[in-house]
Amino acid sequence: MSLDDLYRRVIMDHYQHPRNKGIKSDEGIQVHLHNPSCGDRITLQLLMEGDQVKEARFEGEGCSISMSSASMMTQAVKGLTKEEALRKVEQFSCMMMGEGEVEDLGDLEALQGVSKFPARIKCATLAWKALEKGLQEKEE
Repeated sequence: MSLDDLYRRVIMDHYQHPRNKGIKSDEGIQVHLHNPSCGDRITLQLLMEGDQVKEARFEGEGCSISMSSASMMTQAVKGLTKEEALRKVEQFSCMMMGEGEVEDLGDLEALQGVSKFPARIKCATLAWKALEKGLQEKEE
């Protein structure tokens, strides 16, 4: 099995069996974003405990890339501080744009191949932009 096949399997597993899907009432920070170019939609819910992401959940509809990215993101940021989560957003964006040195992102690296398809980058980053917006709203 090639690395591309493995990454495809990881993406499809998250798409078919999304983690942290389902908003639990109207608690916490909720961010709704829409990608007008393809129609992907996401609602991200962040439950914070002080400065730490206690829980991240999502609802949405869209392509396998956007939904699997949302699933992976909610797993990746749980337990991180706001600063660590924002750093993860930056690292993920750098990976998608093929810029700079990127630290080990674990399963998120399965989405690295998306960077070869500029039209799909917005799909992969939609959930991450929602995370960034939600964390910035926490400051206000």
